[in-house]
Amino acid sequence: MLTLYEALQDLFQSKKNNKAKGTRGEEIARKLLVDKGYKILESNYFYGKLEIDIVAEYQNVMVFVEVKSRTLDYLVEPALAVNIKKQKSIIKAADGYLREREIELESRFDIITVTWISDTKTDIEHHEGAYYPFM
Repeated sequence: MLTLYEALQDLFQSKKNNKAKGTRGEEIARKLLVDKGYKILESNYFYGKLEIDIVAEYQNVMVFVEVKSRTLDYLVEPALAVNIKKQKSIIKAADGYLREREIELESRFDIITVTWISDTKTDIEHHEGAYYPFM
């Protein structure tokens, strides 16, 4: 039986591993976008406390990307983790980004999912226009 200390160590290590996989997932997503011809403008952009994982431009369209990384044993499809509340916060941050920079281009909201099959193998999906502003 695990002691409380050992259980907390396991939990902390698991959280560290998840954070590392999330960071690596964002790197993979940026590479995917660059390979597709996107110009990365920002990574981990903050508007107040709100964050956008990737801000890019593609064919004269501003693209705001949320990256979700998960392991195969995760119960929910990664793209479904971008719920209405998360969408609203990304849309609000995107609006702030566009206003601060006085950008008047069309915008799109994408989700990139990175599913870890093993420590070195991933399945990547790019959901273009995954949701739309509704503010």
